[in-house]
Amino acid sequence: MGNTLNCCVCPKWGWHRRCVWPCESEICEAATGNTVPVAPVPAAVEPTEFAFEAVESLHVHHIHDREMPEDRALEPNPSDDPRASTIFLRQYQTDVQEKRKSSRTNHVPTKHFTKKHSSCSTIYLDDSTVSQPYFTTTVKSVALAIYYHMKKRDADKSLDIFDEQLHPLTREKMPKEYFEYVPEHKFIYRFVHVLFKATNLTAEFAIVTLIYIERLLSYAEIDLCPTNWKRIVIGAILLSSKVWKDVTTRNREYCKLFVNTSIEDINELERQFLQLIEYNIKVSGSVYAKYYFDLRSFAKDNSLHLPVYLLNKERVQNLEAVSRMEDTKIFYSATMRRSFSADNFITLQCSKTIIS
Repeated sequence: MGNTLNCCVCPKWGWHRRCVWPCESEICEAATGNTVPVAPVPAAVEPTEFAFEAVESLHVHHIHDREMPEDRALEPNPSDDPRASTIFLRQYQTDVQEKRKSSRTNHVPTKHFTKKHSSCSTIYLDDSTVSQPYFTTTVKSVALAIYYHMKKRDADKSLDIFDEQLHPLTREKMPKEYFEYVPEHKFIYRFVHVLFKATNLTAEFAIVTLIYIERLLSYAEIDLCPTNWKRIVIGAILLSSKVWKDVTTRNREYCKLFVNTSIEDINELERQFLQLIEYNIKVSGSVYAKYYFDLRSFAKDNSLHLPVYLLNKERVQNLEAVSRMEDTKIFYSATMRRSFSADNFITLQCSKTIIS
């Protein structure tokens, strides 16, 4: 989803990574990193030989390939490990078990909802896929996950940078009850929905936002509570858009959404968010897919049903067209990777040497 250009050289010359963001509108600007100067080539060595030796001795350690701390390696993190169950789903299942025990004691009747079912002659499908989730249901599910994070929290552990009492988003003074009680699901959804519409983000960014939120809660060992949930959500949305979107919203645009915030506050929020997750911005396809399907089942259990449509000839043709387009993207990506051979790398290194 994001265009990332990795320029990696061996430790002798240093390591450099930069992101290139194309400019498309007034609220987006191109941001390019400064290149790292390359060491001068000795006179006795030809540039081609020098670059070839660099290819042979290249041993790149990506920031995400570092070793995990021993205490974290013992318990798999759901935002990193696709085999670990998501935190919000565990909390929801705990809440369901408690409600079932209560309903058995009080003899509360179970509600049943009608649903369309497919048969041999009719097939009902929804438009939500892993690559293009249905926007409304996905954002509602993420908002509900945030709600259960607050509802089932163990404590109120937080940090000053996320505390809305210390860093208010609005000029009007909030009542004391505002920071004591968990907000309703519809209030959380309205906040997240407005942010996504204002920053022009699609549904897949909501899933990545939830992954970053759970990564922050696990790494920093804090809780999502009424005093910090808004600023944590803002930090996660800001980070997901910058990492995974080609044209991102600048930090100063968030100051227009929240009139009481300054550009320094937003920059510091982003900086500390990155530090707390140890700059681990990677989201693998397997982790993303796990969150997507967990959110689907989560939505179904909470009656956030996806709109289903009868599979007719026109919809079949559309599905086939989308499938062919995805196959073409995969083939083109694989072809580009194979075409970038050692000769291309030598040419790249030579051009860097000449420029420096």
